[in-house]
Amino acid sequence: MKPDLRVDVTKNSIFLDRELSQLMFNRRVLAQAEDKAIPLLERLRYLCIASSNLDEFFEVRVASLLAAASVDGALSEHPALVATLSRISNECHDLVAHQYEILNQEVLPQLQAKGVHLVRHNERNEAQRAWVKEYFEREVRPLLTPIGLDPAHPFPQVVNKSLNFIVALSGKDAFGRGTAIAIVKAPRVLPRVIRLPDHLSKSGGVSFCLLSSIIHAHISDLFAGREVLAYSQFRVTRDSDLWVDEDEVKNLRQALKGELQGRQFGTSVRLEVAKNCPPELSQFLLDQFGLDQSRLYAVNGPVNLVRLTELIDHVNQPSLRFEPFFPGFAPKNPNQDIFSALKKQDILLHHPYQSFQTVIDFIRSAAHDPAVVAIKQTIYRTGMNSDLMDSLITAARQGKEVTVIVELKARFDEEANINWADRLEQAGAQVVYGVVGLKTHAKLALVIRREEGELRFYAHLGTGNYHPTTTKLYTDFGLLTCHPGLAIEVNEVFIHLTSLTKPHKLEHLWLAPFALQNEIIKAIRNEARIARAGRPGRIIVKINALVDESVIRALYAASKDGVKIDLIVRGACTLRPGVPGLSDNIRVRSIIGRFLEHSRIYYFRNDLAHDVMLASADWMSRNLFRRIEVAFPVLDRTLKRRVIAEGLNPYLKDNSNSWELEADGHYLRRKPRAKLPAFSAQHYLMQALGTPSNEAGD
Repeated sequence: MKPDLRVDVTKNSIFLDRELSQLMFNRRVLAQAEDKAIPLLERLRYLCIASSNLDEFFEVRVASLLAAASVDGALSEHPALVATLSRISNECHDLVAHQYEILNQEVLPQLQAKGVHLVRHNERNEAQRAWVKEYFEREVRPLLTPIGLDPAHPFPQVVNKSLNFIVALSGKDAFGRGTAIAIVKAPRVLPRVIRLPDHLSKSGGVSFCLLSSIIHAHISDLFAGREVLAYSQFRVTRDSDLWVDEDEVKNLRQALKGELQGRQFGTSVRLEVAKNCPPELSQFLLDQFGLDQSRLYAVNGPVNLVRLTELIDHVNQPSLRFEPFFPGFAPKNPNQDIFSALKKQDILLHHPYQSFQTVIDFIRSAAHDPAVVAIKQTIYRTGMNSDLMDSLITAARQGKEVTVIVELKARFDEEANINWADRLEQAGAQVVYGVVGLKTHAKLALVIRREEGELRFYAHLGTGNYHPTTTKLYTDFGLLTCHPGLAIEVNEVFIHLTSLTKPHKLEHLWLAPFALQNEIIKAIRNEARIARAGRPGRIIVKINALVDESVIRALYAASKDGVKIDLIVRGACTLRPGVPGLSDNIRVRSIIGRFLEHSRIYYFRNDLAHDVMLASADWMSRNLFRRIEVAFPVLDRTLKRRVIAEGLNPYLKDNSNSWELEADGHYLRRKPRAKLPAFSAQHYLMQALGTPSNEAGD
């Protein structure tokens, strides 16, 4: 029998724990790695994704909590923070143990049965050992620098998430001193996964070994005349959030360049060692990094599972991967240019089911079109290589007015964005770094053409980044339009961001941090008002995270007024659904599938007006108050129906990749019921919008 979950709405118990909710998302990713219906290499990829997610969780969330809970480097006695850190530690240790259990008991043995071998030292035959020894002597040993610890050789700086080894030695060194411990750093220039020659693999198979395994096998060769008593690989995770005082620095770009160097050596937050690491060595490392035992993770395998993506990339067995998917294209008259097409109707793009190439062509056409006088664009994440950025550089060199708002503080993309800012400025573009204290997260592009003596505005508004890789892996919507109201308001947002003046009142766009939260709550309360009047109130929202308390309270109030609410929240959700008297009418589900669910859609029935907003913003305080975000309406009725039919309804029907949140914070996976066929929203959209494989090469 479930406990009585009726709660007092004035207490914090109406909200779930944010950090544990985020870790529950990782549980759902791990479930993909366990799913026998998913090809083996993709299951391994999910393991790598879960490991990468956990790395970032420690680098950002745990690091910030530890910073808040520490006084002069020591944990304070703040009971709430200490309790939160304890719960996180317990959950993370359990998660990590489960990861390696899946790897060692399911994924690797099954890959081996399919001819893909990750060969450990004790599993190698004589020929393989000879090849590995020769590889070590030729490629690895010359790059290693063992450091024996003594007063002249103190414990070295260890880079964030790098592979290292600690070695316990017997006897005395060459100078007669008893240096008992040495540190060996694995060269970062070497691959972590090495493929053995085909003639050393079993017939028809392929064999790999890890760099860590190669160093392990020959670590004693590095210490001639000394006996290696014990050793272990280790990895330390550090606080990776960058901080600069934007009010004090004169040049944000230069300040961030300096901070990027220090990111590799931030405060330690986690230590990973091999499972067989002797306690005295792990304790020595904990002392060096200033960590307590709760921050130690002794793992049964490589300390960095993310590196196994290199193995995935080297295996050429299509049967072990998802079938190739070829995106469809937005329908367009081949004899029409993009601007002529937009004069007739807006274009809605649903990525990755429809190609991002249409957006690339939009900017590329603008760069070469003599009628175009100006291009403006925001950049949050775009990667190291980008056709879009190359087109902006081309446009600037051709004398067009190019304005690019580059968010230098896009976490883990700072270096790429700084490089693009340098190149854009060198080409003559006007580069702006957004607003001090706020991240520019809105996804906007604007093209201004001179047509028949007048200026005409063409805009792209999106829910996702202008990134060539993620547009193939993340689900997002984008709208191309020359609607005068929308496009002119996009220009107003750009003027606001460059001039720092207060934006004019916007009729169509909801702009954070000024109006977005108010507009969301106003729309929620409008549905509640409609429900109180006896008419149907309906809200459907698809976002990545829901943690803003003011919005959650508004949803609770609407639920009590009878509004039916469906929330499709991929990651962290602190709203408790299904609590009697509080959230009876709210259901929350999470979709975990082949693609990362990333689109943000807000739907309000509004007495059959069917208001549909697409947005760059999740319902988190940081998005609503500490970022520049834009939500934009889909005004064309046909396209509005498409968003509902593609972005919402299939996800409410999904019984294959859908997880439902219970009031206690746990998720239950939906399963097809008797006589009800399995339905996957992503699979449905791939079939409905993708290009058939026999036409993809045309």
